[in-house]
Amino acid sequence: MAEARLITVDDPDDPRLHDYTDLTDVELRRRREPAEGLFIAEGEKVIRRAVDAGYIMRSMLLSAKWVDVMRDVIDRLGVPVYVVAPELAEKVTGYHVHRGALASMQRKPLPAAEDVLAGARRVAVMESVNDHTNIGAIFRSAAALGMDAVLLSPDCADPLYRRSVKVSMGAVFSVPYARLDTWPRGLDAVRDAGFALLALTPDEKARPLDEVAPHTMERVALMLGAEGDGLSRRALAAADTWVRIPMSHGVDSLNVGAAAAVAFYAVATGRG
Repeated sequence: MAEARLITVDDPDDPRLHDYTDLTDVELRRRREPAEGLFIAEGEKVIRRAVDAGYIMRSMLLSAKWVDVMRDVIDRLGVPVYVVAPELAEKVTGYHVHRGALASMQRKPLPAAEDVLAGARRVAVMESVNDHTNIGAIFRSAAALGMDAVLLSPDCADPLYRRSVKVSMGAVFSVPYARLDTWPRGLDAVRDAGFALLALTPDEKARPLDEVAPHTMERVALMLGAEGDGLSRRALAAADTWVRIPMSHGVDSLNVGAAAAVAFYAVATGRG
């Protein structure tokens, strides 16, 4: 068991807190975190799930009352644990840290799309989904409803951004994912791996999901577009089949997170 390293910090400009600075500056963090090979896990459950998923912890930032709660993790990992007052945590991060516990985690190298596809039968493919809340919600549904992997177009948001991780409740750690290098040409590799490409769209020309019966197909890649715009023309043209969720009461579409959950169930239900 590693020796605990509790370090009380009372200066918000202490360079040891660099990983946790300006967490509310989305553009800055989107550039910094991948470049520096880190991401931030927030809250006890998410931190524990990141550790259980094999991510290496760099440090923790805790308010005093969370030290005992996280004691087993602190003692097991022996990383620097910076203990700060809630007011100082707010100055450093830029917001009130409600859950009182943050951890800086080391990123893992992303696998190639081909490696993610190799053992999969049910895959979600996202195009231009830039909202971190939607990314997190889609990953959580993918984990809960039996999807095997997620593929991202080059311009999708970062699944390991703090908001995505938090909304997913750590599901981003349990579902393998990769980025396609090109779009939509990268979909050729998905088709070559034996997947039927189903594009989810409210377009009236799309076939109802229950009619297509994707749960009976051997391999399915369900394509999801960004909130509002949906899948691009190029993505729709690359699909094998357009599918839609039947709607009632004059509703024409669902939020992409809700639509993903419904469609994942239709794709994965009945699997062995």
